[in-house]
Amino acid sequence: MNLKSIFTCLFVCLLLTVSLSAQQAIYTTGSIHHPLVAENGMVATQHKLATKAGLDILKAGGNAIDAAVAVGFSLAVVLPRAGNLGGGGFMIVHDAKSAETKALNYREMAPAKSHRDMYLDEDGNVDQEKVKFLYPASGVPGSVAGMVRALELYGTMSLAEVMAPAIKQAEEGFEITYTLALILQSMDKRMRKWPETAKIFYKPNGGFYKAGEILKQKDLAWSLKKIAKEGPKAFYEGEIGERIAKDMANNGGLVTMEDLKNYKVEEMEPVWGEYKGYDICSMPPPSSGGVHIIQMLNILKNFPISYFGHNSAETIHLMAEAMKYAYADRSEHLGDPNFWDVPVEGITSQTYADDIAGKVNRWSSTPSEKIKAGKPQGYESDETTHYTVVDAAGNVVVNTYTLNFSFGTGIVAKGTGILLNNEMDDFSAKPGVPNAFGLLGGDANAVEAGKRPLSSMTPTMVFKDGKPYFATGSPGGSRIITTVLQVILNVIDHDMNVAEASNAPRIHHQWYPEKLYIEKGIGYDTQRLLREKNYEVQDRSAMGSTQTIMLRDGLIFGSSDPRRPDGEVMGY
Repeated sequence: MNLKSIFTCLFVCLLLTVSLSAQQAIYTTGSIHHPLVAENGMVATQHKLATKAGLDILKAGGNAIDAAVAVGFSLAVVLPRAGNLGGGGFMIVHDAKSAETKALNYREMAPAKSHRDMYLDEDGNVDQEKVKFLYPASGVPGSVAGMVRALELYGTMSLAEVMAPAIKQAEEGFEITYTLALILQSMDKRMRKWPETAKIFYKPNGGFYKAGEILKQKDLAWSLKKIAKEGPKAFYEGEIGERIAKDMANNGGLVTMEDLKNYKVEEMEPVWGEYKGYDICSMPPPSSGGVHIIQMLNILKNFPISYFGHNSAETIHLMAEAMKYAYADRSEHLGDPNFWDVPVEGITSQTYADDIAGKVNRWSSTPSEKIKAGKPQGYESDETTHYTVVDAAGNVVVNTYTLNFSFGTGIVAKGTGILLNNEMDDFSAKPGVPNAFGLLGGDANAVEAGKRPLSSMTPTMVFKDGKPYFATGSPGGSRIITTVLQVILNVIDHDMNVAEASNAPRIHHQWYPEKLYIEKGIGYDTQRLLREKNYEVQDRSAMGSTQTIMLRDGLIFGSSDPRRPDGEVMGY
């Protein structure tokens, strides 16, 4: 190695060891351990093109909500496995001027023809194909209505302005990433059987697109232009809806024009909790995430997590026990609050959590069969993507939305370019039978016309001294809730910056199956100690993909989870 190379290596090492506590420079890129730092605004998403679309809106004078809506439409183009027009989700908005924080529920709804036993075959078993991969698996989409409603309530720019990046990406095309090329190959059998899907995502000669090649989506561009010009009526009452309803009718689907016309976005109050001097704000039911994040934090308040240390056997044991009790309650008590009395106040009460903490055996795992849903008092609620946006004024948006599986059903509604969700699988097709994520459910989440299926999506903000401190969320199916929990603990209990908190190895337990899932990075000795506590420990591939932004000391810090390589955080 020559002298120049040695000095270059020394310089790079010096840069990597610079302490962020100095907070002098404005970083243009983040790293696994060092977050991106900016002064004026920041966007963190699962695709760099969507991140850029949002940042360009901020630079053009838009606020965080304008940028978030631009990101939502852009991800429908560049991240088709999860970004969507044909799905639904949840958004939380903090308005800096009014200091108010509100939630938007644009989760899908069950069509009017839905009924409790619709997915059972003649033997009373769940027809897995029907509930997951065929037209009847689709609920009434809410993403378009949700994005437009957020813009109407909090935005400053026109719908056409914020949709312009997505329209350009669909019409002129974008470079396929290695990740997208790989997943399209892996989804070959499921996707190709639908001609409308195959013509978009595979070459005319039947070949696969390669990384770096351009993917154009003309039908999707047509749909986006219609929405930009005519607003949500184009989707719910106009030609887009008509094409969706016609395709449904021709293929045994349930969604009709009447269902589309009747779709409504719900404006809701978030659910709030407190943890060690920080206020936790998250999504209420029909998300199960918010109430159980607060429940688990309340349980863990009873133990010295900071003292036990990050990912020690003791800390993992206590987290896993809290997770098991929360998921047991989820199975019985959580559903759409418009159809079921969800005991939000009871589940999130400190008294209830203290009672659970008293049942935790410090030395051994409690068998799942011995954990039952509790009786909280005081009734009042895998393929997803999350993004977070902050602007210079201090407005904050966290948004998680989904098609459910990767590419949803895999079906594109004819003539629209829009992938259809398979969210009906998030209902309990048969109480007591696990869904695709292994989650158990009961009567609270049974199929019913007009009802929204229970979700694990958990867009979350953490406040310090009454102001947003950091905001986060993740995809990951049943693992979303536990992923968000660990980011919160990493920051508050383990004093990590947002990059360290995002990168740290994760664990997951959901009551049933009786397994403690761990990512690589949990040491052998720790695993041995956990097995001695009677856990069945199982290695799991990367869990979650958080997009996290922190506001601290007059600066904005951000990190895009490295577990999914296409994600990126950008600021200025």
